[in-house]
Amino acid sequence: MTTRALLRLRPAFLFAAMLMIAACAPFGIQPDQADSPEGALAIAESSGYSETALKGLLSTASRYQTADRHKDARTILRSTAFAKASDAIIDQQRLLAMSSIVELDDRDWARKLTTNLPVEQFSRYPQDRQASAAQLQARTFKLAGRTLAAAQTLMASADLQRDGNSVDYNDRIWQLLKETQTSLLEQKAQTAIGYEQQGWLELALSLRKPDVSLDSQGGTIRGWQSNWADHPAAVNLPSELSLIISLSEERPGSIALALPLTGPLAEAGKAIRDGFMAAYYTDQKRADADVRIDVFNTDEQDFPALYTEIAKAGPDLIVGPLEKTALNSVAQRATLPVPLLALNYLDDGQKAPANLYQYGLSAEDEARQIADRLVADNLSQAVALIPYGDWGDRIEQALVKRMTADNGRILDVVRYDREENLRKTVASLFDIDVSRQRAITVEQTIGLNIEFEPRRRQDIDAIVLVASPTIARQLKPMFAFYFGGNLPVYSPSIIYTGTPDSGRDGDLENIHFTDLPWMLSPDEPLRKQASAALPDVTQRYGRLFAMGVDAYQLSSKLQLLSRVEGSDINGLTGTLSMTPSGVVSRQQQWAMFKNGVPVKLESKTPDNTEPTPPTATPLR
Repeated sequence: MTTRALLRLRPAFLFAAMLMIAACAPFGIQPDQADSPEGALAIAESSGYSETALKGLLSTASRYQTADRHKDARTILRSTAFAKASDAIIDQQRLLAMSSIVELDDRDWARKLTTNLPVEQFSRYPQDRQASAAQLQARTFKLAGRTLAAAQTLMASADLQRDGNSVDYNDRIWQLLKETQTSLLEQKAQTAIGYEQQGWLELALSLRKPDVSLDSQGGTIRGWQSNWADHPAAVNLPSELSLIISLSEERPGSIALALPLTGPLAEAGKAIRDGFMAAYYTDQKRADADVRIDVFNTDEQDFPALYTEIAKAGPDLIVGPLEKTALNSVAQRATLPVPLLALNYLDDGQKAPANLYQYGLSAEDEARQIADRLVADNLSQAVALIPYGDWGDRIEQALVKRMTADNGRILDVVRYDREENLRKTVASLFDIDVSRQRAITVEQTIGLNIEFEPRRRQDIDAIVLVASPTIARQLKPMFAFYFGGNLPVYSPSIIYTGTPDSGRDGDLENIHFTDLPWMLSPDEPLRKQASAALPDVTQRYGRLFAMGVDAYQLSSKLQLLSRVEGSDINGLTGTLSMTPSGVVSRQQQWAMFKNGVPVKLESKTPDNTEPTPPTATPLR
């Protein structure tokens, strides 16, 4: 059922509401006296907004709603005519207002109406109308963004509803609770009254505890059911939670790992393989599931043919390929009989066949996260320094597109080559040459030499710097030389080697950058074990090793991520979720160079505009 369908009111309820208002309507305002909402309001004002006049206004608004003239009804119902009305009149005005709010999808009006709207409002209407009023009220709260109040309304009115406490009804409550901030749930849990409400809140909070992973959610749900056996949600468990229970136990019994182990991509392939196998051997649930892994070399292979050969053996999942050309070729098939977790992404515009999942360390992901962070930090206008080449093209396109979507703007993008004059590049970024040319023009015009100090452009809020550590260490001091030392700088992970170096990275001071949790968490247990056993691999190819670890984690979570909305995994390459098209999306961590050493920062979204200070100890 679509959202629009959920928001549409039942005609029977509209008619009932009209009758309820009309029953007390006076003869003061009649249709022939007021053909417009402005006319009706004028008549009411002329009577000093008497009780009789206000009832007439409600009757007129109800008549407009019946005629599907909700905008006209809104003009009446949002007027100041009801500012000093009696409680009985206010109740009826709210009822009609909610009707038009839902029909018009008017979120602003919903927010204003619900500011002082009690959850028990629906109970103030006649017994036979309370169920419909509660449904209307829940939808109004939802439009206002007050999802907890909407859920509370459904909980409180469940016994009144024809389908109350059914799986579908409980699904609605669960989705509203999922959309509610944890802090609000915790606050309400302290004062919740009633068995049903307390149980719902405990259920929602139990799945948000830091130690509850996607793996352990099934057990957490079962534990809650046991403790709340008589609760409506335990008897008719929301369908999403039932799905979590069933899917959390599923694991592929046989996995084919297809990677390049010889040729130009051999080192990358081996690093991913080593990470995958390290995760396999440290998986505490592996023994119970008896998972088998077979490894295949994709170098100089026709991958569609290799896929067919592997599929004949009947594995539950194939992980690979790493090569984009191999992925593009196999993706031309209409469907894949064996699910494929590709370690790369299809070309833009290429349609993905059924059973294809895509996961990789995408530069575009980092560009989008930089745009989100800039807007979250109230830095809506930025310039960017990006190297030439296809890789830089992809970063530029993703950065500009996401910045625009976030209501920000990339003012200018300057592309550079590491062999060119970097001073000239920075001067171009800040329009220093334009400033100098203006001075020359003035001198030529007046025929006199003038004292001149060049200025950079003044509309820049921040700089996006896409550069390796070697280049970035040269560029960052130049920003100050050209009067941009006060501008915040944001970079992707390419700026960090992965090893803290306070001596050399002092020139990167205060640069914000996004990177894998693996690179910013040297004390992570698996990283410490892997670094001791495979120091060369983890030092040179740490990001690819972490990608292999997360590919193994994903192998048993593909169905959960694709079918349970909002689910994610806290991986070593970021927080992993899945789009409806089967693409794994990564949210990396943020850090800032302080005294030449990365310091982790709190995560932030474009809706959070508070400045974020460093909150963790430097990485040593």
